[in-house]
Amino acid sequence: MNRIGFWLVSLLVVLAVASSLLFVVNERQYGVVYQLSEIRRVVKEPGLHVKWLPAPFQTVDYLDKRLLTLESNSTEPSLTAEKQWVVIDWYVRWRIADPEAYIRNVGRSEADGAAQLSRVVRSAFQEEVNRRTVRQLLSEQRQELMDAVLKQVSQSVGGSTRIQESPEGEVVSQVVGSSWGIEIADVRITRVDYSKDITESVFNRMKAERAREAERLRAEGLAEGEQIRANAERQATMTRAEAYKKAQETRAIGDSAATKTFAEAYGKNPEFAQFYRSLQAYRNSFGQPGDVMVLNPSDSDFFKAMRSDKLSSPAAN
Repeated sequence: MNRIGFWLVSLLVVLAVASSLLFVVNERQYGVVYQLSEIRRVVKEPGLHVKWLPAPFQTVDYLDKRLLTLESNSTEPSLTAEKQWVVIDWYVRWRIADPEAYIRNVGRSEADGAAQLSRVVRSAFQEEVNRRTVRQLLSEQRQELMDAVLKQVSQSVGGSTRIQESPEGEVVSQVVGSSWGIEIADVRITRVDYSKDITESVFNRMKAERAREAERLRAEGLAEGEQIRANAERQATMTRAEAYKKAQETRAIGDSAATKTFAEAYGKNPEFAQFYRSLQAYRNSFGQPGDVMVLNPSDSDFFKAMRSDKLSSPAAN
């Protein structure tokens, strides 16, 4: 039993030592073997590999060999040639081409390279933006600016430009960095905008202009409304005057016809006409409750028809 236990323990020790000497590198990574924090070798081929000493004498770190994207994370504005503050949003496509140079000059992680590369790209953009106007940034010199930034960043990381043809037949320029051990694939601008202060100023100016335009339109509308109302009132006055004129003419014609008719009727019996008129006057005078007339019936001409003896003659007949 002791012998079996010994062999089991020995086997476990061997397996533990073997596992500490083996490491796996996939196709998306570089494997970097360190011995007491010094680079011993870089494994670029994927698969199962062996190191000669177990940890902590030899350790393995990994770096990403894929194309990485660095996006701008700063809102610090840049001054254009026409003294306008603008904010540039950009991104950079880059990869680690030489792991040993990268580790010696940049750091042991992708974050170290992104931090240093961000400062270089931001500085290059500020320098190139200072040479151009806002119109140039937005139109004809945008591509020229990106190419200039690509060249300047490449020089900053100590690289050289490499021209190659893509599978689609397009010519693609890439810059291989030697001192930093990185490859800059592309630099692109995603947004160009005024800084917050200028944007607020432009917005306030546009708001004031729209307010003035609204006031002008309201004033013109009020003036036009007053003119329409004046025209309508003038037309209404003219219409009422014309209608009144026609009414008066019609009334005059009617009164003339009525007068003529009454004259013909009264001419046949003047006494009855006088009596009828007196009755009309009585009706108009005493037609409302509470009407009071202070007259002397004995000598007033108003009650002459009431005192006439001829009133009984029609009844007698």
